[in-house]
Amino acid sequence: MARKKRQRISYVLPLANSPGGHRLGVNGLALDRERDILYSGGRDGVICAWDLNFHVKHKAIDNPFASPEDSSSASKAKPPRSTFRDQVQAHTHWVNDVILTQGDSALVSASSDVTVKVWRPHSEEAHTAQTVGVHSDYVKSLTTPTSHADWVASGGLDHKIILWDLNGAGEKLQIDVGGRDDVAKGSIYALCAKGSILASGGPESIARIWDPKTGKNITKLVGHTDNIRDILISEDGETVMTASSDQTVKLWSMAAGRCMHTLTMHNDSVWSLYSDHPRLSLFYSSDRSGLVAKTDTRNTEEVDEGVSVAALQEHDGVNKIIAEGDYIWTATSSSSINRWLDVDTEAEIEEPPIHPEPGEQMPASKPPPESESPQVNGTAKDSAIPFNSTLRLSVTSPLRSNRSRELDNTGSLSLPGIRKPSEVVLDSDPGIVLPIRDLAEETIEGQNGLIKHSMLNDRKRVLTLDTTGEVVLWDLLKCVPIRSFGKKHLDDVLQEVNTFESVANWCAVDTRTGKLSVMLEENYCFDAEMYADEVDIEESIEFREDQRINLGKWVLRNLFTNLIDEEIRRDETYRQSLVANSNRNATLQRGNAPISIEIPRVGTDTSGIDDEGSAVTPKPAANGLTLRTPGLSIGVATPGGSHSHQPANTHLPATAEEGSNLQKTKSQTSQGNNTAEKSHDYFSANPNTSETSSEGAKAPSTPSEAPLSATPTSPTDPEKAEEKKKGLFGKKFQMNFPKKLGRSSVEVKPQVTEEKADDSDKSSEKEEKVFDDNFNGVIQRMRHDYEEHLASHTTQPLTSGITPSLPNETPVLKPPPQTLILIQEDNPESGGVQDLYWGTAATLGKDADFIEKLAPAWLGDLLLRNALPPKDPVKVSFILQPLPDGPSTLPPITPNPPSAATGPGTSDPARLNANRMLRAKKIMAYVAERIEPAPEKPDPDALKPEEYLELYCHGQRGQWEEED
Repeated sequence: MARKKRQRISYVLPLANSPGGHRLGVNGLALDRERDILYSGGRDGVICAWDLNFHVKHKAIDNPFASPEDSSSASKAKPPRSTFRDQVQAHTHWVNDVILTQGDSALVSASSDVTVKVWRPHSEEAHTAQTVGVHSDYVKSLTTPTSHADWVASGGLDHKIILWDLNGAGEKLQIDVGGRDDVAKGSIYALCAKGSILASGGPESIARIWDPKTGKNITKLVGHTDNIRDILISEDGETVMTASSDQTVKLWSMAAGRCMHTLTMHNDSVWSLYSDHPRLSLFYSSDRSGLVAKTDTRNTEEVDEGVSVAALQEHDGVNKIIAEGDYIWTATSSSSINRWLDVDTEAEIEEPPIHPEPGEQMPASKPPPESESPQVNGTAKDSAIPFNSTLRLSVTSPLRSNRSRELDNTGSLSLPGIRKPSEVVLDSDPGIVLPIRDLAEETIEGQNGLIKHSMLNDRKRVLTLDTTGEVVLWDLLKCVPIRSFGKKHLDDVLQEVNTFESVANWCAVDTRTGKLSVMLEENYCFDAEMYADEVDIEESIEFREDQRINLGKWVLRNLFTNLIDEEIRRDETYRQSLVANSNRNATLQRGNAPISIEIPRVGTDTSGIDDEGSAVTPKPAANGLTLRTPGLSIGVATPGGSHSHQPANTHLPATAEEGSNLQKTKSQTSQGNNTAEKSHDYFSANPNTSETSSEGAKAPSTPSEAPLSATPTSPTDPEKAEEKKKGLFGKKFQMNFPKKLGRSSVEVKPQVTEEKADDSDKSSEKEEKVFDDNFNGVIQRMRHDYEEHLASHTTQPLTSGITPSLPNETPVLKPPPQTLILIQEDNPESGGVQDLYWGTAATLGKDADFIEKLAPAWLGDLLLRNALPPKDPVKVSFILQPLPDGPSTLPPITPNPPSAATGPGTSDPARLNANRMLRAKKIMAYVAERIEPAPEKPDPDALKPEEYLELYCHGQRGQWEEED
């Protein structure tokens, strides 16, 4: 049996305002060459657009009419810096890939939040991204056959490749890679589509070729020994290039169905490939160490005769690389994006340093030229490629080494021609590889993001560490930062600010998107409470002694304030229209209209009409038959014209007997309806308040207003209630434990089905009516109650069924308007979470229609009816006894009466029960009163129990904060 999907509420605390940019690493890049816009997708779930402010297609070296002087000046001139254009919070988890399609007007993104979304930055809906489709696990890769295609393919860890229509048609085709018998690891990490083929790769180390029209597997390419991370396909579809974590790049022939070349220029896992060459003869590759290699196999007979150079070196592994014109852009785990000057692989390669063997004469070195090419990033633009920057393309590639060079007759070096692979002599390692570029020409700066967090014991504050090393303390209730501790170790600050409180877990916190996210689940978000006198709020509110506030309820009530206001407005409008329609219908009915009209039988007598044709009031028949009202009988045929002169709406006065019986019948019917409603009257002042007060105390309208002297009782278990009243805290020491917030009869116990079975027929009909199991279902139930109320109480006012919690129960917090709020649903198949809705605290009222359809019913009950999901209260049992190593004069807490089991004069420790949360001061006061009864006239200068008593729990001394 499939597990039911659960919904949860999440909110994200806003960070300080910034000009824009990523807060965590960047995983995807895409370039709009027509508009000169760079797009990036980051681990913070954000997609950014950057204006490059120069034409990326222009190359200074491509101008055939430029003079050397012009070329030199052009090389010195750098393009302007890139500027932030726009961004959208498209996802709530990492963005793993982005791709442009539909003429570069649509940017499609794949994320670990299991969704594929499209952002159209040049349309009217540029402020948001639309969901294209959903996987059941992380989505890792995207591809599209051309830049103008109307579909994209996505692959993820759910072992599926899905083709999506970008015009709104949804899923076009699904390929279940993991469903094949020969697939052991079906996750998809790499995709590429070109023409009539679609290639995929993953941890099974096999590249599979598919038909994107039918989904059939064409062939598989076997040869890698580790995860395939990226794939390219040539324009003609004859060549496939794959990059793998086994440190190799392989070239495959589709015609032969096998690997033609294995390139080994990398010494680490190869993560990314890029090429815009039709035959893939010129391509870029990057690895986990941060090295970016540029390989050129043009104008060579064999691939391994080409040139591969270390173009640049990043500080972190390069997740994505793209190149255009004179520049290369790299994305790493940093929130910034680097732009590098490209390398000309057609330039000459420098001669290697000569180390003559013993007996050989060192040739004279040539003097450097008087004028050198202009320098860019420390390397001449038109200079030769340093020998130490070249990479060995494969194990069969020719390697220029010291021994392969011979001195000519003039004493100068002569480079031998390129030899065939069979003639290559494998020499020793040429030495350390030095990248040509070690400094980026421009860095598109990102922002600081949170990377680590620690929850404090009070469960309402969190310490965070960002990418710059700054430690900040946050308030989860107010959704704002409290204090910055600067650049310190998180653990050191944690010891400084943490407390000894013990509060139940009510939320989950993470920083996976660079911001502080808080998740609230139905089954535990209402478990934590705090004492009202510890609340830090601006307004002055009078609380009861030891009143508690439910943290989850408090936060949700303030986050959804705008939604509640909108629902109250809609409810008022609906009730007004309902009353108006009811009044209009009432005016269309006669006050003494008969309840039923009986059609007479054929041959009915005319005893109700006298000889003169006048109507006569009939008398009750002796045989008990029902008498018919004259003038309203309908026969088979219309009687003679004896009474045709009477108007159709003539009403005859009832006899005294008739009026008495009718009045009695109506009174009995009305009384029966009222009796049925008393068992469940939703519109009373306290709709769900149970009659538990034996002292005539006023029933609280909200859970936090429960009387202090009332012991929490369950409305369905009176025996347990009696046992609680007989507890050890008795009359001598009034240790008031208010009802656990959210656990009182006002909100905990739903209306039991058995009680409804004893109600009137109207209640049975109410049970048969089915309501939606969502937020809208709560509204439907209230409106149904409105209709029933009007049907039976036409003269009573129709009061609102929306009863949100009051400020003395959930004080006003005013979270920032830009606080992001999400409604999410878990996926039992994969354990992932899907986002159903997201907005901000300021826009919830405008999005009421969406929230009513998508939000869970328990949220509607909480916000509109102030009712929490039913859950058994948690009790804590403990024992009070003198400290074994303490003073011997300390008496026992509670004397035990003599019994046959314990004998006379013995005593046992006090066994006590309390709610999950209990102040140590309360225990101290209880102990003090049991040891020494309070005097009749208390001394105002007497010591407080906590000033001369110590409380130990498991050998640790209890601590508490002194009151001001």
